[in-house]
Amino acid sequence: MMEQKSRIPRAFGEVLRELRTEKRFSQEALATESDLDRKFVYLPERGQRQPSFTTIFKLAKALKISPNKIVKRVEKKMGKNFIRR
Repeated sequence: MMEQKSRIPRAFGEVLRELRTEKRFSQEALATESDLDRKFVYLPERGQRQPSFTTIFKLAKALKISPNKIVKRVEKKMGKNFIRR
């Protein structure tokens, strides 16, 4: 279970970095556009911080993508074994 928890921030960070580079934003530009401090982009990208819902929504707005699509990309990156029954 603990390993799964640590995979979530890493997967989110990878997705955030992919989306940011697709939109050709630097970390600083994305932070500014999202009205966030740069650490709210830098630390999640490195898997060192899990973003709040508010942060996800701000990042999504700046990236012009729905928060739902960000979460779906994270789920996809984590693979089919993410949800165990």
